[in-house]
Parts: sequence; structure tokens; C-alpha cells
Amino acid sequence: MSDGDPWHERAIRDAVLAGDATAWRQWFDAHYERLADYVRWRCGGLRDLTDDVLQETWLTAVRRVRAFDPARGAFFHWLCGIASNVARNAIRARYRRNARIRPLAPGDDRPGPDARAEVEKAERVAAALAALPDHYEAVLRAKYLDRQTADEIAAARNDSPKAVESLLARARQAFRVIYEDGHE
Repeated sequence: MSDGDPWHERAIRDAVLAGDATAWRQWFDAHYERLADYVRWRCGGLRDLTDDVLQETWLTAVRRVRAFDPARGAFFHWLCGIASNVARNAIRARYRRNARIRPLAPGDDRPGPDARAEVEKAERVAAALAALPDHYEAVLRAKYLDRQTADEIAAARNDSPKAVESLLARARQAFRVIYEDGHE
């Protein structure tokens, strides 16, 4: 499947809107793994959060597929936009819920100290990614999730490698500040 070809994606969208279940299944299959990787990254590797965000992303995509306009961007990027918003909302809800929850007795239903520390770290990573401006999150995703070089990122952004390296440095710094402050 050609990712981002507006004519091809318009034909698929139109087939899906006409009720072609096979077209939807092919579209879903073509993007599922890559979207799952993106969501897993945005959720700091937390499996339960990843599963919830991924499911809600696809449900939202099904409900809003009429709003997808291939002329404005690739289907995968549209899905990532939905996933970013769903992840941000899920992380905020998780923080609010965790602030209200208290164990019945010390140690009730709580993971051990090592597991708890790993979950807290993953939650902080997810929260920091959710709090970043979109352009910082996008360049960090390209570098660390998609494993692109500065030259590759620069080519995709129509920018110079030096500008991308500068943007990466600012994005890393912003992530570090948010992560260390523990803000959502």
C-alpha cells in the first residue's frame, strides 16, 4: 500500500465510505503495526495504556473517517494525530485517577518497589511526551522511534541537517525539563 499517495488513499477512503469491509481491513492491516509502535512510544511502553489508546484511536478513526482528507496528509499521519490527542487525554485522566486512589492497607494490590518505579518512570515519559509541543514530539519520534538520521529528518522536513540537530537539542531539553519536573 502506498503510504501518503493522495489518489490511492482517496480511493480507499471512498471504498470504505461505500461500505467495502475489505478495503477497511486492508487499510487497517497496512497501518496497524506502525501505529501500535507509535502509540507504544507515546505511552512510555505502558502496555495497558497503549492498548487503551490504540483501541480508542481506531474507534475514533472509524467514527470520523469522513473527516479524513487525503489532500491534507497521509492516513497514517491522520491516525497519529488522533492517537496523540487520545494519549494526551488518557495520560491526564490517569494522573487524575491516581491522585484520587488510595490503597486500603499498606501494600494492597501494589506492585513491588522495582515494578512500581518502572511504571512511574514510564508514566512520566508518557506524560512528558504528551506535554511537548507537536514539532518537538515529531522530531523526537523521527529520531528515536523511526530511527532516522538528522540528514533523513532534514530531507523530510525540507530543512538543513544543522537546523534539525538544533531542533533535536531543543526538543531533548524540553523533554528533560518536563520529565524532571514531573508535570503532566
